[in-house]
Amino acid sequence: MRLVVGAALVDSLDAPTRLLAARRSAPPALAGRWELPGGKVEAGETPQQGLHRELREELGVAVELGEEVRHPDGAWPLTPELEMRVWWAVLTAGTPAPLQDHDELRWLVRGRWLSVDWLPGDVPLVTAMQAL
Repeated sequence: MRLVVGAALVDSLDAPTRLLAARRSAPPALAGRWELPGGKVEAGETPQQGLHRELREELGVAVELGEEVRHPDGAWPLTPELEMRVWWAVLTAGTPAPLQDHDELRWLVRGRWLSVDWLPGDVPLVTAMQAL
């Protein structure tokens, strides 16, 4: 099983009102759908190190990580080969830009977090986050 990490990038760890969504530009099967920013953990990285690296590469930002958004079974299932762990996060440096794998970023206001066409694996996660 390969681990993917993601950031629920919000405006406040204590009382989030906005969530950043990223629209995929590749691969073709995923293009046009939305996801939380992040990516695969590389060999030798902790999940948190991988998430920090992915956010620098994909968005050009640094973040502070908050609590993990836990799935009852530990990780959020994506495909038979991939599972995802996600942390709440806030910006500490930089302005998010779609540098890699994305063609648009959008801040969604709370209550409208499900208003974009999320990738199937992100739907239960975003639904759970909105309910918190």
